[in-house]
Amino acid sequence: MARIAFILLAHKDPAGVIAQARRLSQTGDYVVVHFDRRSPEADYRAIREALKDEPGIAFPRRRHRCGWGEWSLVAASLEALRLAEHRFPLATHFYMLSGDCMPIKSAQYTHDFLDRVDCDYIEAVDFFDGGWIKTGIRKERLIYRHWFNERRHKRLFYAAMALQQRLGLERPVPRGIQVMIGSQWWCLRRQTVEGVLALLKARPDLVRFFRTTWIPDETFFQTLVAHVVPRDQRRSQSPTFLMFTDYGMPATFYNDHYDLLTRQGYLFARKISAEAIELRDRLGALWRTEGQDFAISNEGRRLFAFLTGRGRVGRRFAPRFWETDGSLGRSHVIHLIVAKRWHVAKELARRIRDAGTIPAVDYMFNELQANLPDLGGIASTLSKRQHHRRALLRLLFEDFGSRRLVLCIDPSAVSLISDFAGDRAETRILFIESDLDDDYMRGHMQRIGLIGSLTPPDLVDRLLPIVRDDLIHEAEQVRDMGFERFQVLSNDQGADENAAAIAGFLDIDRAGGAALIAHLDLR
Repeated sequence: MARIAFILLAHKDPAGVIAQARRLSQTGDYVVVHFDRRSPEADYRAIREALKDEPGIAFPRRRHRCGWGEWSLVAASLEALRLAEHRFPLATHFYMLSGDCMPIKSAQYTHDFLDRVDCDYIEAVDFFDGGWIKTGIRKERLIYRHWFNERRHKRLFYAAMALQQRLGLERPVPRGIQVMIGSQWWCLRRQTVEGVLALLKARPDLVRFFRTTWIPDETFFQTLVAHVVPRDQRRSQSPTFLMFTDYGMPATFYNDHYDLLTRQGYLFARKISAEAIELRDRLGALWRTEGQDFAISNEGRRLFAFLTGRGRVGRRFAPRFWETDGSLGRSHVIHLIVAKRWHVAKELARRIRDAGTIPAVDYMFNELQANLPDLGGIASTLSKRQHHRRALLRLLFEDFGSRRLVLCIDPSAVSLISDFAGDRAETRILFIESDLDDDYMRGHMQRIGLIGSLTPPDLVDRLLPIVRDDLIHEAEQVRDMGFERFQVLSNDQGADENAAAIAGFLDIDRAGGAALIAHLDLR
């Protein structure tokens, strides 16, 4: 059975550190506690005194003064890791934790999880091509030497980097090394830890290099593990659940997040608020339970992105700058069927195609199969279609031999609709009103990945009015755009009104319009 040596890095909350170390060691695992040397000495002495008689808990002889982004964090991790590997020979796995982490599964589940697959869990993608870094300096983290902390000595940090740039003091990465990057929270097998420590002994140049890189805790172990462990024995994911805000700060969890956390497919979570006493107590008790099953729904990140995204400019939809690769021309007409219920819009598009008057395609910016002709590589991916949308429409006009085209579009694509409206081509809108009942809303939330089959009903009920409000807002945005040629199909209108709407949309007579929408279920 797996036995874990936890590397616990902490710098505050001595009572929480004591409770965490005892909890983890009481289920047959081990803990090495590194308490930041910058923290009050009295706090450290309290921790040592409280845990001095615990055989499964150890403290490194040397403590480091840790700073965010500095080598000191790696040095502290290495100090604790070397001690854990030597002191606890029965440990099969080594798990990196912070003082803000808490278990979100039981010890029994965690051990079974690690026994299930013989692999390491460490996020590691290519530093230069993986797209992991979202903001701030990138390659400069490595190719220049960093002696100052960017947060505490910002002017010195950037002055030193600028001087190296002017003097051409770029440096290569160590020979034979592909630098990787990822989360600092990992779980490694014993043989992997032994391999990493052996590599460091054989290659002292690696420590010299990473010692002066910026934020090495995101690259050091990730790079070394990738060089001692075959790819098929690594899972490029952290076993610790964490989420980041748009500002690069970890999201904090509070008392009402217990159900959300335990449904995620991870073993621990970061970062748990020190004030969330109830949450900490419940998660602490959870670690010691036996025989408990966990329903994994994994909606945490999608839910967080949805709820935080609603507060941005334009609610969820920030303004976008679409590429302008030429107008479609004044002689062309774009007929947009804007509908949330895709099956209704696609059925209407099919009937228009069958009538043979105007070519019609489906949701070509949302689905690969959208009744498009073969247009080659430009239509091979949805991102290509978005990026080259005018070129794609010109090809469709040419392929169909028509100056008119019907296409379906979701109301959420406000910027795309606006972009078409800004073209010199004539844009017409047929808006299909939908009844947003609870059954539809639940299906919609599942389709967009906001909930899963295991999401608790009470959470679904809380989300229903929020998501419904967003869909109503989407519809209102389209209505408020002030299109000159704007028609509506609705169950609230009579058959004659709907026939007139489709007739005006397609420039056909009312009889033809009535035939197109005969028995068309708008629900």
